[in-house]
Amino acid sequence: MDPQGSGVFVSAVTWMQDTLLGTVATTVAVIAVAMVGFMMLTGRMNWRYGAVVILGCFILFGAASIVGGIRAAALGG
Repeated sequence: MDPQGSGVFVSAVTWMQDTLLGTVATTVAVIAVAMVGFMMLTGRMNWRYGAVVILGCFILFGAASIVGGIRAAALGG
């Protein structure tokens, strides 16, 4: 149950979540991973930096699962 007056904040967070995890974000992430992978294979990018970019994509798109796991561990269930 949301407190009174929180509808604006809930709507803003929902919009941000939809934007960050929507089709456009997925497309941009796929292109970024492809470009980083190609640059790493051709020796134009440091492997460590490339791995950080790819790990960032995994964290961004897996954030809901990560938080769910942390909550379950914290609540003991």
